[in-house]
Amino acid sequence: MVKAGDTAAQKAAEKAADKTADKADKSSDKSSDKSGAGKSRPNATWMAKPDETDQHWWIIDGAHQRLGRVATVVATLLRGKHKPTFTPHVDTGDFVIVINTDKIELTGRKWTSKKYFRHSRFFGSLKEKSAEQYKNEDSGFLMSQAVRGMLPDNRMSYGLMKKLRTFKNAEHPHAAQKPQPYKVNA
Repeated sequence: MVKAGDTAAQKAAEKAADKTADKADKSSDKSSDKSGAGKSRPNATWMAKPDETDQHWWIIDGAHQRLGRVATVVATLLRGKHKPTFTPHVDTGDFVIVINTDKIELTGRKWTSKKYFRHSRFFGSLKEKSAEQYKNEDSGFLMSQAVRGMLPDNRMSYGLMKKLRTFKNAEHPHAAQKPQPYKVNA
């Protein structure tokens, strides 16, 4: 408080003291917000937790569809990138059923020229099969290999691949999960 008999120096000192007290009050309010004492930070990035995710079942018909086009959609659904709650380090994806994998298509000469290799790490044990041979044996292998190549190379991708189910024809044993059809725009 400035009184009538005070000098100019005393008046300036009191004003400076009032300003520093106001600044201290404001800074203590800001620091209590950052400490998280019952208040949420307004600009904090929200991250999904594993128990907060809801997983749906989707069914995709692979008949007369290109392998790569279907595989990109399946990888997106498995990873959960179609959801607004996508978090890179948490499995927020859905279960995917792909039916009619024996009717899937490849372009050009890929049925004969596309090769899949296996090796047991012993000399001379390199095995090679074409896409056509795998289609005759297990057409679901082609879909799973295409999807596996589109997922990240980490431990989480093993769990994601377990959520992919492939079937040669339209019959599948997952009717109890009530899968919803997903349209692939090709």
